[in-house]
Amino acid sequence: MKKFLKKKNIKVFKTLDENNLGSIARIFLSSFIIIFIFYSLPLIVNFANDRILNTQETKNNSKIILAYTLDKKNNENLSDNEDFDERDLLVDIYSLNDKETDSVRLDASTIKQLYEDTDYRLDDIRKNKLVKPVALDSFPREIKKIENTKKRKDFFIQIVLPLILQENNNIRLDRKRLFNIINKSNNTNMERKWLDKKYKQYGVLSKDLSTLKIRMDEVPVSLALAQAAKETGWGTSRFAQEGNALFGQWTWSGEGLKPKESDENEGHKVMKFNVLQASVRAYQRNLNTHSTYKEFRLARAKLRDEGLPLDSIILSEYLDEYAETGEQYVEILKKIIKQNNLKDFDNAKLLPSSLELESLI
Repeated sequence: MKKFLKKKNIKVFKTLDENNLGSIARIFLSSFIIIFIFYSLPLIVNFANDRILNTQETKNNSKIILAYTLDKKNNENLSDNEDFDERDLLVDIYSLNDKETDSVRLDASTIKQLYEDTDYRLDDIRKNKLVKPVALDSFPREIKKIENTKKRKDFFIQIVLPLILQENNNIRLDRKRLFNIINKSNNTNMERKWLDKKYKQYGVLSKDLSTLKIRMDEVPVSLALAQAAKETGWGTSRFAQEGNALFGQWTWSGEGLKPKESDENEGHKVMKFNVLQASVRAYQRNLNTHSTYKEFRLARAKLRDEGLPLDSIILSEYLDEYAETGEQYVEILKKIIKQNNLKDFDNAKLLPSSLELESLI
């Protein structure tokens, strides 16, 4: 076959030479080959680069999934039977967690003096329901050395309370904007873009407004305080001290701290945060999106529909899968809430640090 083609080509070129066309044909053919090579080479290079990048992304996936499943059992989907990119849910948590801070960890005495200078006292808050916007990035190491139990608990609440109120304020602002959009017959392009962002943030790929409304809601302050107290031993645990982890969130792929009792090469880690605020935001996003807490969200929505306050005792009933101890965990939360009068803080408002927040008070 090859010989036949060779003979045929020789015959063609001989014919062309006899008609003084051989040189023109060769030039045309050579030009065509050169053009084809120059056109194809970039495509081949780009294809090869894409394959390399895709391989690298698959191997280096430490930040692709922030697996904050708190049921302590498995890393199941965070949505109700929806398939989505978890990075969309966590992008604002990543940005907050990557926050560059030059501040040093303040010691307990400095923090106490700061609270005195700003008249930040829990007794006043229980009465007037107003909280000074004093936010710390980390717990002081000396909190473990405070022997008086009440003083240690009060100090813990003073640190965590503004962080919880700040995240609830963020959700409240978003919720207010959502209701304004729902009540309009036509939405602007900016409003539609904002909705698309929130659909992704709350894992609502169906773009169902009613689902978004149920998910985009606050967590009662007393419930969040009780869970933070339980998970950190009132701020004394290694995870709280070394990783700013307030809610015992687990990860299989992200940065975290290995529990001492776990196998070195297997199992989960406790998610590590650069700032306490990121831990609070991740906790609320978890309760508001993970399929394990669907009943929690529905119970919260029912309270809203009936015009009732978000009761931490009622809602704690739906957190039995938060920990392996199940119902026992729920009873502990209720006990913490009642014994420490944490419901006193449910109606507390964070004093505005900006005009945007002033309308919430």
